[in-house]
Amino acid sequence: MPTSGRYNQGRMDPLKELNPQQQRAVAAGPGQVLVLAGPGSGKTRVLTFRIAYLIYNMGVPPYRINALTFTNKAAREMAKRVEGLLGSNAEGLWVGTFHSTCARILRREADHLPFSSSFVIYDADDQISLVKNILRELNIDDKQNPPQRIHAAISHAKNHLILPGDLVQQTYRDMIVQRVYESYQKALTANNAVDFDDLLLWTERLFAENPGVQQQYARRFEHILVDEFQDTNLAQYEILKHMSSFHHNLFVVGDEDQSIYRWRGADYRNVQRFEQEYPDCVKILLEQNYRSRQLVLDAARAVIDRNTNRTPKNLFTERGKGDTIILHEAPDDYSEAAYVVDTIQKQMQHGKKGGDFAIMYRTNAQSRLLEDAFARSGMPYRLVGAQRFYGRREIKDLIAYLRLLQNPSDEISLERVINVPPRKIGDKTRLHLLQIASQLQISPGALLVNLGTELEKSTFWQEFSGREIAPLAGFAQLYCTWRGSHLSLPLHEIVERIILDIGYRDYLEDGREEGLDRWANVEEFLRLAYEFEERDLGLPEFLENLALVSDQDTMPEKQDSPTLLTLHAAKGLEFDQVFIIGLDDGILPHSRSINSDDPEEMAEERRLFYVGITRTKNQLYLVRSTYRTSYGASSITIPSRFLDDIPDDLIREQSVKSAPATREHWRRDTYEQQTRWNPQSGRRPAAAILTPKYRAGVHVKHPDWGPGLVLESRMDGDEEVLDVHFESVGFKRLLAELAKLEIVE
Repeated sequence: MPTSGRYNQGRMDPLKELNPQQQRAVAAGPGQVLVLAGPGSGKTRVLTFRIAYLIYNMGVPPYRINALTFTNKAAREMAKRVEGLLGSNAEGLWVGTFHSTCARILRREADHLPFSSSFVIYDADDQISLVKNILRELNIDDKQNPPQRIHAAISHAKNHLILPGDLVQQTYRDMIVQRVYESYQKALTANNAVDFDDLLLWTERLFAENPGVQQQYARRFEHILVDEFQDTNLAQYEILKHMSSFHHNLFVVGDEDQSIYRWRGADYRNVQRFEQEYPDCVKILLEQNYRSRQLVLDAARAVIDRNTNRTPKNLFTERGKGDTIILHEAPDDYSEAAYVVDTIQKQMQHGKKGGDFAIMYRTNAQSRLLEDAFARSGMPYRLVGAQRFYGRREIKDLIAYLRLLQNPSDEISLERVINVPPRKIGDKTRLHLLQIASQLQISPGALLVNLGTELEKSTFWQEFSGREIAPLAGFAQLYCTWRGSHLSLPLHEIVERIILDIGYRDYLEDGREEGLDRWANVEEFLRLAYEFEERDLGLPEFLENLALVSDQDTMPEKQDSPTLLTLHAAKGLEFDQVFIIGLDDGILPHSRSINSDDPEEMAEERRLFYVGITRTKNQLYLVRSTYRTSYGASSITIPSRFLDDIPDDLIREQSVKSAPATREHWRRDTYEQQTRWNPQSGRRPAAAILTPKYRAGVHVKHPDWGPGLVLESRMDGDEEVLDVHFESVGFKRLLAELAKLEIVE
């Protein structure tokens, strides 16, 4: 047993720093150990102390320990903590992500593989480009078979250890995937390359087909430790079985309740497989939470306990009961965003810091109204896990199309969209177009107009090769059509026509979560176009406004500002106060899960909500809105069914509406009684809200401040006093008689 290092300096027994269940996990004997760690229960601490315990207390050499996690950040943090405990005694320890560890093994064992040790790893863009090339070589229509969707199917197959020849072909699309998959793998091999999924697939194949190699690593690694075990896929699970097949010491830490990456291939059922394959495993629950107040934990448990196929956990804390959870029901989604910003401002006036707050949402598109509300308030914010709304690829694409319509001389916009979606206009053709336009002393846009309108007669066509003409002609004709009609069409119709003509939805929706999110952002952009149109603003004003909004995003990453992030991006983080917005059916849970026949879809949505709740240290806000606007029309929403799971005594309402704010007002079982069905529109307008003049929820228009929403109306003597939120200037308190408000139907 080593006697040096920092692990034992000034400490009689390091296990005294841990609670009883943590001690049991850290000091567990050899064999298989399953640690189910509730949120905030110190799982990273347990993993690092386990490694230190193996080295210092059990005398295991560091090079015989392999610790696996999912992110480089987590791996660095684990290595740093172990080094802090043991100092130089930790040298030789393997700590890394699954992918980096597999890459290390593949380079060492390249003699057994169809590529050399100098293989390159293709990134996401490289992979899609390769699929595009293969579709072209096989004469497969990439519009009917989008490259991203084909690649997603290939990735899914690899994560399930399915090779091209083993794919089940039940449909024509399955046949396409099989053909592309086969050519894709051949191309990777020919280029001495692998993709991310190959790192796992080839490592599993290496072990399965080479018993000597498998035994070499199985004998070397006396102890295997795994973080975030619930996020492993089948390939990773099989790799772990191979590597632990000799010593049988497999220590895994996870929480099936926090498995939220099913769309990436993660399978929480690996926890169940572990228990079934190793019936004698030691199972330890970490239930003491060091992050949240008890009320937050009680709400989280009430939500997650509705899921099946899990191990129940009695989450508890010594941090006290805490403040009641606040439920806010806003009149509409603009007020939802305004409420969040206003609440944060008030809290900061009482000493809170901006960095204490996080606002979480289901889809990236929901950030747009929040970003606008923060911008109007002048308060800085930080966007995590995604680009800001106006900086996202699909939004920038659409803005570039519109800028090119407005200004044919805009070469930057032309460069961005001339081959998006792909239309076989490569860099050489694009540069040739710019060169000819320069020689003719006209803008590239003007040249395109000439080529498109004079398709048969233009003498400029002789400047291009035969291979360049067809794709250029197609784009030029589209551009001419848009240019000829954009001055006469409403703003939203211009955007819709571009989207339809270029097949942008098929290009974005590729069968992955990312593609669906990107299309949701496009729908939000369309909604924004509707709003500008309603204010009698055209394309020039629209583009100017977007340019000004985009220029505001100059804040540094590290600053004490409220954080905006998706629920998926929130995993592993914690904040003093958390807002979860958009708690309406169709948003959370997402409409896809509601309409799905697979109960696992809804179970994952519930886990996502659970993860969001448990990021909270002290105060939790649950926020929804009665109305949401889509394509210029407002429709009433149904409260998230997850809200019904939280006991009444844990929640305090802060709702803004005309009727008394009681929770029964929006409960699902009374919802039908409060709405009436309109068979023509398919919507349920709320009679309680769309009634008298100047009641809460009425949309109004001010001659100077523009559109607004009445939040409250009350009598002060014989005068009617209104609280109104205006999109342009925020909240105002007005005398109804003097306000000159126009009710907007």
